[in-house]
Amino acid sequence: MNEMKVTAFVGSARKKHTYLATERFLKSLQKNGDVDFEIVALADYNLKTCRGCKLCLDKGEELCPLKDDRDILMEKVRQSDGVVFATPNYSFQVSGLMKVFLDRFGYVFHRPEYFGKTFTGIVAQGVYGGKEIVKYLDFVGSGMGFNVVSGFLINTREPVPESEQVKTEKAIEKQSLRFYRQLARKEYPSPSMLKLMIFRMSRTSLKAALTEDFKDYRHFRDQGWFDNDYYYPVKLNPVKRTAGWLFDITARRMAAAN
Repeated sequence: MNEMKVTAFVGSARKKHTYLATERFLKSLQKNGDVDFEIVALADYNLKTCRGCKLCLDKGEELCPLKDDRDILMEKVRQSDGVVFATPNYSFQVSGLMKVFLDRFGYVFHRPEYFGKTFTGIVAQGVYGGKEIVKYLDFVGSGMGFNVVSGFLINTREPVPESEQVKTEKAIEKQSLRFYRQLARKEYPSPSMLKLMIFRMSRTSLKAALTEDFKDYRHFRDQGWFDNDYYYPVKLNPVKRTAGWLFDITARRMAAAN
């Protein structure tokens, strides 16, 4: 098997708990197979706050008025087989650095592109609320098209007791093995019923509501998504084929009603 590339994006300005846990995770990952990794500290890059102008959504991401390092970071994702988003728990959510980073990827949720790539999240917290952040990152990864290995949480309230350190190391080893197994498969899985519904109803509604003036429309057309069963070639069982047909009908009726 060829060497696989994993890139971790760390949303902490300190190279302490979150960064060190990410580093341990990646080194543990290397024990499972031929993996090269890079840790990207978001604090080292120029990322500007999204203005909500919607040009990336309506006309194309290349027209974004913000001139920063977004495209450099996006290219790192594209060149990776696996991706990790790691963040501390700040005010019961991802850090500001991580949120600005995710907002710069906003158009990808309209036009997902990371199919076949493996994703997981790492959350470091001192007290409480991290489990919801893990769920949020799982949701984000799925929305971007990744194959998601549900993320994990480490507790870093100082001083970190030895028992918690042992627990963290075990969690890292377990997660690295789960991540590697998914990474090695590079699969394009059959969508769940929920994912199938979201795709079929959104694409059918989009086709009815938009024109070629919109980037979403042109992208869906050029990718063949208006005609495909799903984002990528996949064999649907009879139940899902029927469900997809019903989702299309429902979306068309809803669009006509409006």
